[in-house]
Amino acid sequence: MKALSAALQAHLDSGTTTLAWCWKIERADGVVFGFTDHDRPLDISGVTYEPDSGFSASEIRSGTDLAVDAQDAEGVLTSDTITETDVLDGRWDNAAVEVWRVNWQAVSQRVLMRRGAIGQVRRGRLAFVAEVRSLAHVLNQTVGRTFQHACDAELGDVRCGVDLDDPAFKGTGAVVTLTGDRGFTTSGLAGFTAGWFALGRLTWTSGPNAGRVAEVASHDVVAGVRRLTLLEAPVRPIAAGDGFVVRAGCDKRLETCRDRFANVVNFRGFPHIPGQDTVIRYPNRGDANAGEVL
Repeated sequence: MKALSAALQAHLDSGTTTLAWCWKIERADGVVFGFTDHDRPLDISGVTYEPDSGFSASEIRSGTDLAVDAQDAEGVLTSDTITETDVLDGRWDNAAVEVWRVNWQAVSQRVLMRRGAIGQVRRGRLAFVAEVRSLAHVLNQTVGRTFQHACDAELGDVRCGVDLDDPAFKGTGAVVTLTGDRGFTTSGLAGFTAGWFALGRLTWTSGPNAGRVAEVASHDVVAGVRRLTLLEAPVRPIAAGDGFVVRAGCDKRLETCRDRFANVVNFRGFPHIPGQDTVIRYPNRGDANAGEVL
């Protein structure tokens, strides 16, 4: 049940309404945008809601259970505010969304219809469709630990404790030559052995991708030449001279934690738990099934 102000309720009861949809979107980088399906800009609480953005919405779908309710928001890729490159680059992923119903003749008469976040984004040749998920989607996230052989901590987080700003785990370099759309030879990494940065993270410090973070798939050294290959090609092309900072990676194995980081005390996996073969094992004549430790 929505609580409406007396003025908005009177407007709805009048029979002739001047209502518009407004969407306030705050991206993870803190940038706030406003969109409306009205034909004029609307200024609400310091945010300008832009018209003519090619932004429209489907009906709001809601239920009384804990299923994730959703609404689709459709927009064109030719907008000055929402570009195809930004959509591909993930800048709009999980952005916080507020959906308002507003009397455009008196914007103080408004009601918040939905809070949520941007979910799946589907792209076409000329437009995109973004799913606006309700707050119930947070309930689908895994909470707690998983009992598994591999470590479930993120390298460098509080539970792991490794300092990735230590010069032993951090390298600074630049692109020398390209070997495809996601591979390149580098300068500045001569002090690191092959594989040191595999599964690590690379942050671009200059060039068109400056500020973006990429995952490293492999780190090779061939005849003294250092080469990095990213897991995915950046949205903006890599160019010779682009600078970066790259940090060591971890494959979550106990051996890597011990030999590379000397951090076994903080290892968050369970390398000694029995595997599937032991769990489903059954007695056979001649097996050592005497009740002893396997």
